[in-house]
Amino acid sequence: MELNRAFGVVLREERKKVAISQEELAYLSNLDRTYISLLERGKRNSTLKVLFGLCNALNISPNYFIKEMEKQINSDQY
Repeated sequence: MELNRAFGVVLREERKKVAISQEELAYLSNLDRTYISLLERGKRNSTLKVLFGLCNALNISPNYFIKEMEKQINSDQY
C-alpha cells in the first residue's frame, strides 16, 4: 500500500473510533475540512506538524499512528 493511502486509512479509522466528523477533526487540529478529506483519500501529503496536530486532536501518539500505518503497509505486501 502506498504511504499516502496508509496514512489516510489510519486517519479515517482513528477519527471514526472517537466518533467525530471531518469538520470536527479539522476544527480541533486547526486545519480545513477539505484538507482532512484529501488526507483520508490519500490525495495529499502530510507534514510532521500536521501529523502531530491530528494525533493531538485524536488523543493518540504519533508513534501509535505510524505503527498503525506500518501495519497497513505490511498487510498489503502479503
